[in-house]
Amino acid sequence: MSAAMDDAAEAPDVRHPARSRLARLLDSDLWASFRRSKTAMAAFVATVLLFALAFAAPWIVPQNPYDPAQLDLLNSNLPPIWKAEGQASFLLGTDDQGRDVLSAVLYGLRLSLIVGMLGVLVSGTLGIGLGLVAGYVGGVLDTIIMRVADVQLTFPAILIALVVDGVAKASFGGALDTNATILLIVVSIGLSFWVQYARTVRSSVMVERGKDYVQAARLIGLSTPVIMVRHVLPNVTGPVFVIATINLALAIITEATLSFLGTGLPETMPSLGTLIRTGNRFLFSGEWWVVAFPGIALAGLVIAINLLGDWLRDALNPKLQ
Repeated sequence: MSAAMDDAAEAPDVRHPARSRLARLLDSDLWASFRRSKTAMAAFVATVLLFALAFAAPWIVPQNPYDPAQLDLLNSNLPPIWKAEGQASFLLGTDDQGRDVLSAVLYGLRLSLIVGMLGVLVSGTLGIGLGLVAGYVGGVLDTIIMRVADVQLTFPAILIALVVDGVAKASFGGALDTNATILLIVVSIGLSFWVQYARTVRSSVMVERGKDYVQAARLIGLSTPVIMVRHVLPNVTGPVFVIATINLALAIITEATLSFLGTGLPETMPSLGTLIRTGNRFLFSGEWWVVAFPGIALAGLVIAINLLGDWLRDALNPKLQ
């Protein structure tokens, strides 16, 4: 009777699959590694906090910096609240348009995160798909995809993004609105970072395709796309999560670089890169806060995500266990 009760306690709760998955996660080596790493915990808290502040911006900041009707030139160039001329309603001061710096930073942070996450989604989808085909099908397709990847690796990612962005803007001229510009930057970032996914997934798939479960799937008549997506793909996602985490930081930096160079988002809908470019003009005129706080937000976000990605890479590496 006691043994049966013990077995029942250890058995997964099929009536509550979410609770069962949570219990497995809390009992996993990944969670144990996370609890042992204070750096990972601090990076996770910082990342979650920045995400929460960014997406809650419309409810916690005093103004919408994208709405000209809410700006007042009489409030321009106010310093942060701890300076003598500061005002309590503008904690981090204002810029030359009377735009609240805290509001601009949080709205810009949200836009940078959205562009970065969409860029990772595009690059991940493209790279994983090409890596699956190259690793599983092989042959001529594998050769073509990998040679294209090798050629692209000879160029910096930011250069690829600049070329794609420049060609598209030259083709469409001034016909691009704000949403189209965001989409263009997302595609530019996606085309810049797909190679890492493709090469990693290809290597993993080449190992997996010779295993017994793949041979069994072939014997029962499953089609090649079904085998690749349903059976092989779930077994190669570990490295993909690590690449996606690190590439999120790279995508945010790439978007900020494009915007800083003037080829990214317009000043009417600024990201962190645009805010830094705009504030850079006031750096030596005394209004240092206009560029300092967007720069601090960008650096803090990228460092936190990179630290989290480094921990995830080590935690999922069996050689380090």
